[in-house]
Amino acid sequence: MKTTCHFIYKYIFQIVLGISIISVLVSCRKELPQINQPERYITGNFSEAFEAYWNGMNNNYIFWDIDPTNWDDVYKKYKPLFAQMNINDSTDVRKSYTYFKEMTSKLVDSHYALQITSKYVKDSAKYISPSTLRHSKEPGYHGIIDPNFFYFSIPPKYLDPGYVKGFVNVSDGSQFFAIAGKIKSNILYLHFNSFNLKQVYGSTTTNDAQKTLKYYFDQLKNTVGLKGIIIDVRSNGGGALADLDLLVGNLTDKPYSIGATRSKGGMGRLDYTPWIDAQVHPAKDAKAFTAPIVVLADLNSVSMAEMTTMALKALPTGNATFVGERTWGGNGPLLPNDDVYNGGQFKTGFMNLVYTSTLMLRYKDGKIYEGLGFPPDVEIKYNGAALDTGTDPQLEKAISLIPQ
Repeated sequence: MKTTCHFIYKYIFQIVLGISIISVLVSCRKELPQINQPERYITGNFSEAFEAYWNGMNNNYIFWDIDPTNWDDVYKKYKPLFAQMNINDSTDVRKSYTYFKEMTSKLVDSHYALQITSKYVKDSAKYISPSTLRHSKEPGYHGIIDPNFFYFSIPPKYLDPGYVKGFVNVSDGSQFFAIAGKIKSNILYLHFNSFNLKQVYGSTTTNDAQKTLKYYFDQLKNTVGLKGIIIDVRSNGGGALADLDLLVGNLTDKPYSIGATRSKGGMGRLDYTPWIDAQVHPAKDAKAFTAPIVVLADLNSVSMAEMTTMALKALPTGNATFVGERTWGGNGPLLPNDDVYNGGQFKTGFMNLVYTSTLMLRYKDGKIYEGLGFPPDVEIKYNGAALDTGTDPQLEKAISLIPQ
C-alpha cells in the first residue's frame, strides 16, 4: 500500500477522545470459540499454521457482518490444501502465499494486510494487501501524488509570499512535512503528509514542521478577513487518531458526532458491542469557523485522512465541501494489539503480522464506507499530465469554491 496506512504497517496507538468503547458482550451466535490466541498455536506444520490464522481471523476480524467472504467455505476449501503441503519446503511456502492472497482477495477491510515470516519468500512478496491489489485493477487507478509536488511546486505557484513549510523525522522512523500559507491573502491553506500533528505540534524540540503547524493554528485564533480554509489531505496515509480533536476540533466550539464505532465484544464471529457515539471535541478556546471550508482528498487518502474528511463534512456549521476523488475505503480505526477489544491485529507463528482494523466506523448518515471509500461532493479526477507541468486542477477547483 505504498506509503499509505493500508500498507505501511504503522502501529496507531493514540485514541481520539470521542471514540469510546463499552465492553459489552453482545452474543449474536457462537461459532468455533477460540481456545488459544493465534500467536500461541503451535505452527510446526502447515495444518497448524492454517488453523492459527483461520481462527485468528474468525475471532478478530471486525467486518464479518458486511464482508462478502464466506469464512466457513474458506476453511473447507483451503484446510485440505494446506494439509498437503510441507512448511519446510520452499515451493510449498511460496504456494501458501498464493493461497493466502486468494483467501483474502475480497475482504472489505482496506487496512488489511498480511506479513509472512519465511526465508523462502522474497521481501517483495512478504506482504499481501487485498485492497491494493483491487484498486490497482480499477480504471483511473494512480499512485500517490509525488510529495515533492506539494513541497516544492504548490507553494511558489499558489501560495502568497510568506508561506511556511518544514519537515522533521518522527518517532516511528518516517518523515513528516507540512506546508501552510495564504492564497489571495484571505484563504488559509494547509497540507501535511501524515497524521503526526499532535506529536510534532507538541514537541519540545523546535523544528520547521512545528513552526508550520503553529502558523496555521495561530491564523485560526484571529479569522477576521479570512474568506475560507483549504485542508489538503490528498495522498495522506493516515496516522494518529488523536489528531482529529486537534485539527477539526479547532474549527468548532462544541462537541459533535461524526457517527459511531463498535468493536468485538466476544470471541464469536458476530459478537459485537453496541454502537458507541464517535465525537469530535473542540480544542481549548476554539471558535466555530463559519466561512467555507474545502477539504481536498483523493484515491490515496486513507484512514485518518478519510475520517478527517468525514469529520469536516459532519461539522454542525455545514460549511465544508469535499473536492477530489472517492477515498481509499480504509476507515476502521486501529488500536494496539491487546486483549481489550477481542479483535483487531494479531500474529501467528507463520505470520509476523495480520494487520486489520480494531473498530468498525459507521458514518452519521448510517452508512459504512469501509471498502467503498467516501465520495466527494465535487469530483475532480487526478490529472498526472497537469501535475507534471506544475498545475493542480483539484486545488484550483477548491480555490474557486471560496467566494471573494
